[in-house]
Amino acid sequence: MFFDLDLDEENKDFDLTYAEEHCIPHPDGKPKHSLYMAIYRVLERMPLGALKSLWLATEKGKVLELKQGSLPPSFPGKYHLYQELCPVHPLVVSCCAPAQFCHYITDSRRPFFVPRICFVDLQLADLADDPEHGKPKDLYYPDHFMHLRECLLELQAAPHKRTKTVDRLHPPCLPYHCIHNGVFVGDQEQVLYYPFPSREELEGKYYYWWRRSAHTK
Repeated sequence: MFFDLDLDEENKDFDLTYAEEHCIPHPDGKPKHSLYMAIYRVLERMPLGALKSLWLATEKGKVLELKQGSLPPSFPGKYHLYQELCPVHPLVVSCCAPAQFCHYITDSRRPFFVPRICFVDLQLADLADDPEHGKPKDLYYPDHFMHLRECLLELQAAPHKRTKTVDRLHPPCLPYHCIHNGVFVGDQEQVLYYPFPSREELEGKYYYWWRRSAHTK
């Protein structure tokens, strides 16, 4: 996954001059594929206004562009499953809709918080409204399903509780076929939303990317 960026030349957190000087073709004319400019606390220092399109790449090099969309006032379902992507990456369930979850996780008044977060919501099928009796249907969480149900039931039994960790050390991978609504990036002041295409669009307009993303994590 990667973002298009539109950084202001006056930005002091990242040395754009260094990028211009070093992001040049190799002596044989081949383009330079990558250049490290920063590796520490990058997301929180990146102006949200600089984030443009988000690209999802498969192992075979096919990419899907996600453009920013308007954040809906609400999302269906009583409960949600979130895979945090950066700067931490636990798998958690929550009774908070995406924007509320973002504000909660970045709230500095809490003992544990992050200044900014990027995360994706994953499919829960019937469990989103009925954790006890909901059927897994096509959910792809074979190693977590029973524990996932237990975590949701714990949330249901404790109305004051907003989140429950399903897997604290969940690998920072993303099964594209499990994405529900899309990808979110935000903090206390703003939340950006990158809607994921509908199943009809994936099987039609984006068929070749979708077919090649089946086993991408």
